[in-house]
Amino acid sequence: MAPTYRLKTRSTVHEFDLIHALRKQHTLRMPSVIRGIGDDAAVITSKAGQWTVLTTDLLTEGIHFDLRTATMAEIGFRAAAANLSDIAAMGGTPQYLLAAVAIPRTGSSRHVHQLYRGMMAACRPHRVRLIGGDTSASCGGWFISLTLIGMVLPHTALFRSGAQIGDHLYVTGTIGDALAGLKLLNEPPARVKRHPHTAALSAKHRQFLIGRHLRPTARVAVGQWLSTHGFATSAIDISDGLSGDLRHICEESHVGVEVNLGALPLSPACRAYAASRTLEPMNVALTGGEDYELLFTVSPHQRQRLERTALTRGFSLTRIGEIRPYRFGIQALSLQGERHRLANTSYTHFT
Repeated sequence: MAPTYRLKTRSTVHEFDLIHALRKQHTLRMPSVIRGIGDDAAVITSKAGQWTVLTTDLLTEGIHFDLRTATMAEIGFRAAAANLSDIAAMGGTPQYLLAAVAIPRTGSSRHVHQLYRGMMAACRPHRVRLIGGDTSASCGGWFISLTLIGMVLPHTALFRSGAQIGDHLYVTGTIGDALAGLKLLNEPPARVKRHPHTAALSAKHRQFLIGRHLRPTARVAVGQWLSTHGFATSAIDISDGLSGDLRHICEESHVGVEVNLGALPLSPACRAYAASRTLEPMNVALTGGEDYELLFTVSPHQRQRLERTALTRGFSLTRIGEIRPYRFGIQALSLQGERHRLANTSYTHFT
């Protein structure tokens, strides 16, 4: 579909006013953009020899977001962050964004502008330019489809298929926060039943977890660093949950893995949330998706250099396991030192 904004059917949104406003607000001149918003297609130039990285994501109201728990700006931010994280997992540099939005009858121009402000708030730190998209009326709720275009140096892109037996398994940041934040947003406060021996979740921890869900951080700089320095042998972003996304690496690389559950990086807020709800924090970490942290593997001879360089750059990395032969399967090492099969508790569409 051509990257230009056209409204398909009648709506309270005025098509050409919207095009003009979006073009005025989000178009910035730069040498690599020959033509952006306003034509049938965008035209860009790129440096000779670079590889192009492309990703797209579709968000559906009622499936990926709820207007009762998130503002349009927060929805836009999360939508852009999901695509930025995909580029990060490839070790690429995000550059251009195209946005297609289906607007329900209850939608207004104000809603659309808030949505785009959220998108660009996520994109601006990475100097990503909005160069086009499409609009349509919707008979149902909101539908948001973003396409992000990036670049990566030849032969440096990170894939899911490069893990080798003996590689160390790492994850950035902390995991499980976004799931805890989502549950807090969907949880009627009056119905929260707390065990008499558990502490209440502090306002500070609650705010942190909700923020991690509504405004996640795409680890673009870490992905670029892993790529350009040749550290990672494989990589993926955690969008559906550690237990499921780890399987993608194992399937594509035809390997097994042992995950040390005691090493999983959990924030104090996530631990506090689990304690206040009498949950096992490791299960929150394994199940939780949309943390948009990077999960990657590193050759043993690169381990010391990786960890030393990460410290100097201020990157938070945690070693959580080791790649095993394929016949080993996907196993977890418990806090008691016992191995067991790691169940897939991640989110899966259509099930």
